[in-house]
Amino acid sequence: MIAAAQPPIPLAVIGGYLGAGKTTMINAMLANPRGRHVTVLVNDFGSINIDAALIRERSDDVIGLENGCVCCTIGGKLVETLLEISARETRPDLLVIEASGVSDPVRIAQVGMLDRAFRLQGIVVAVDADRIEETLADPYIGDIARRQIEGATAIALTKTDLLNDEKARTVRSHVLEFAHTRIVFEADQGKVPDGLFFSDDALPRERIGSRQYAASTHLPANLRSFTFRSRACFERQQLKAACATFSSRLLRAKGFVRLENGECAEIHVVGDRVHIVRCRERQISESVIVLIGLFEQVDMAFAIDALASAARNPESLS
Repeated sequence: MIAAAQPPIPLAVIGGYLGAGKTTMINAMLANPRGRHVTVLVNDFGSINIDAALIRERSDDVIGLENGCVCCTIGGKLVETLLEISARETRPDLLVIEASGVSDPVRIAQVGMLDRAFRLQGIVVAVDADRIEETLADPYIGDIARRQIEGATAIALTKTDLLNDEKARTVRSHVLEFAHTRIVFEADQGKVPDGLFFSDDALPRERIGSRQYAASTHLPANLRSFTFRSRACFERQQLKAACATFSSRLLRAKGFVRLENGECAEIHVVGDRVHIVRCRERQISESVIVLIGLFEQVDMAFAIDALASAARNPESLS
């Protein structure tokens, strides 16, 4: 008797520019997976996959691909990982790929569609409503964010609570001017309609393959990341003050830091916003912060000096 072919695994790609709230959206979905087994593949930009570590607090089936940029960089690793997932004896009910903040989610979806073991559920792009106008206007990075929005099958506007009603309407209208979808939601604390992930309706394979804007995205030559490490502890306000001195070339910083009382905290820096939140169940032996930006050597040196000055009794830095 010939074994029945297994149904394809629904695949959802979560995209969005640096700091837009992709990890928050995935964690909100994992908080209520509706009894389904969800595998999450995280493609982070940097030598340390901070997002994968944050998602592992909600799921034990998380796979990290470090140094992710665009598919020409991580394509081989991605294909290998997808083959491994499709060959599992017990396959997931949903595969979610979190694209790095500077990658093209359409291209990642195209790699996923090469294997007929997967079917596309959708490409959900998170848009930071508070900063998207500034991001789109930037001559170096605006094209990246625009192409991410163009490739979306659904858009989740995040951080709308920071805007008044008039500004929120303006941002929505601007995004819709070049979006190829009219499915737009406001994501409150990362929550979006369950149907974006768990609907029985998936997009036809041809829709992604026929996109005319699937050509490569050109990244700024000086877009890079580096990592600060220290076994020292930080006082919260001094750490915030240090982050406030970073070059305007910084696009995103994130990581885990040791506070004065020995507790672990998450740190997230986007623009002039600095959030430091305690991780009550995580223990770390050193602080690790990944910084991403349009850096020259002097910018990286300045950021490392600022963080080192804010650290208490540093034992090692890199």
